[in-house]
Amino acid sequence: MIDINDIEPSSTICALSTPMGKGAIAIIRLSGSNALRITDKIFVFSKKDFNIFSAKSHTIHLGNIVDENKEVIDQCLISIFLSPKTYTGEDMVEFSLHCSKYIIKRTLELLLNNGARLAQKGEFTKRAFLYGKMNLSQAEAVADLIQSDSRAAHSLAIKQLKGNYNDTLQSLRKQLLNIASLMELELDFSEEDVEFFNRDELLSLLDNIRNTIQSLISSYKQGNAFKEGVPVSIIGKPNVGKSTLLNVILNDKRAIVSDIEGTTRDTLEERINLKGVDIRFIDTAGIRNSTNIIEQEGIKRTFKAVEESLIVILLVDISRSFLSDVKKDIEELKNKVSFENKNLILVLNKIDAIDSIDEGWQELNPIFISAQKNENINELLERIIEIIRPNDINDKVFISSLRHSYALKDTLASINDIEQGFKNLLPTDIITIDVRKALYHLGEITGEITNEDILSNIFSQFCIGK
Repeated sequence: MIDINDIEPSSTICALSTPMGKGAIAIIRLSGSNALRITDKIFVFSKKDFNIFSAKSHTIHLGNIVDENKEVIDQCLISIFLSPKTYTGEDMVEFSLHCSKYIIKRTLELLLNNGARLAQKGEFTKRAFLYGKMNLSQAEAVADLIQSDSRAAHSLAIKQLKGNYNDTLQSLRKQLLNIASLMELELDFSEEDVEFFNRDELLSLLDNIRNTIQSLISSYKQGNAFKEGVPVSIIGKPNVGKSTLLNVILNDKRAIVSDIEGTTRDTLEERINLKGVDIRFIDTAGIRNSTNIIEQEGIKRTFKAVEESLIVILLVDISRSFLSDVKKDIEELKNKVSFENKNLILVLNKIDAIDSIDEGWQELNPIFISAQKNENINELLERIIEIIRPNDINDKVFISSLRHSYALKDTLASINDIEQGFKNLLPTDIITIDVRKALYHLGEITGEITNEDILSNIFSQFCIGK
């Protein structure tokens, strides 16, 4: 467990918290035990005889930033936040400056010359975690919130920041702590042959815990897709209209369209936003037997895209395909790539080139389109939304962090070991070891258990100033 005294919390840090560039306002953030003292040295209040040390928390004041020669650098506002009711838990001051590179540079120089140091990436939020203002999963949600580019990614980050996910983890932790307490109590009275818990009841409780953890683990792929963009690969044989379909979806001539087979040799990815969700459409090389080395590499990348996709659109030219052949193609595809947690949409293209549609196709639940004529494309997009179910974000708990996924898998392994221990009638002290392991891995997610390497890795992904 990290000790706050090991992270130099007494130092006062500063950073520009807004992007450098043209704009109206720039904000410099200052946090630490000497934040007020440093501000007092470089800021003169417009209100005469006003002392920063008598200022109330969460108040805004007008004044001038001045250098050691009392030259005015800028007239600005400062916001004062007093510990402990601040973002970091420390005294904080935020300078709202005019957005001039010179003003920003000079103000930072003055802060540094008077005892502050430049903040590292994510150091303000790191301090918030160390001072108990938020747990580690909530701190990670701050980074996700800043980086969110869609309504779905934003909603996911907000839920995690508010603690919905943490509530589930704390419930699991509480149940495991209760199990551990009962087992420790039984060990304390082992000589008196007293049984403090019913093993069948504990097995039932472990089963509920395991189901919750498995549900969280299985939510990762969809949760990560909401955060990073849902990968949808468009695959099929050469010249079935994959690139044309991508161009129609994007309403842009992004992919090269040609009658020459093998035109697409690599994957091409483009994004659109559907119902608040970023969708990453991936055009791929046509699947066929080829002796061309470059085309073979393109086909390998096609299958790699399928493996990484949440949704796979299998595009078929209905004007030159038979139902039996398409069934075989689907079977071969599923033999090559696992479709666990993956959805396949069969799309029959070029309906404008045929007179009628055989009813036999319906057993594969396809969507009939003409990419060339832009027919039924909305039906395809609606099918994608039905699969993604963006409204689930409001109703379910998702995980979107690979780190959390690994920690939960380790927790699940310990739960399984506990269950086997009970079933095999192992001594209580042996089973208790696995209970502690499960608690340890849960603690890795929330930060009850962590180390400097983990923290450095997490907060290095933040921007400076947050």
